[in-house]
Amino acid sequence: MSKQKAPRRVADNEALAVGTTIRGSAQKLNLVAALIRGKKAEEALNILSFSKRAMARDAAKVVASAIANAENNHNLDVDTLVISEASVGKSITMKRFHTRGRGKSTRILKPFSRLRIVVREVEEA
Repeated sequence: MSKQKAPRRVADNEALAVGTTIRGSAQKLNLVAALIRGKKAEEALNILSFSKRAMARDAAKVVASAIANAENNHNLDVDTLVISEASVGKSITMKRFHTRGRGKSTRILKPFSRLRIVVREVEEA
């Protein structure tokens, strides 16, 4: 009497990768994710590798992980993969304090974000 196998969260021709704790705000990460939505997987990696934004490095790791999941776990063709979904959300926020004058202090928030990448295999016409 073991627990039932969890159903797949994506379709049979899709693969998923999630980066759960990416250091930086969700707003900045969403600007990077907007660059690759709907692009081919190889083109998306090229865009991210030449982007000047610091979040692009972490996004490239998640895209590479999604491609590897598609190839190794779901037997999908790497050359026909397209980034079908790149969604960004908030994760944890570390709270820190900075001392100020006259015995006061202010709060510093250090946000983390999560990035969910879904790659889909499409048939070329």
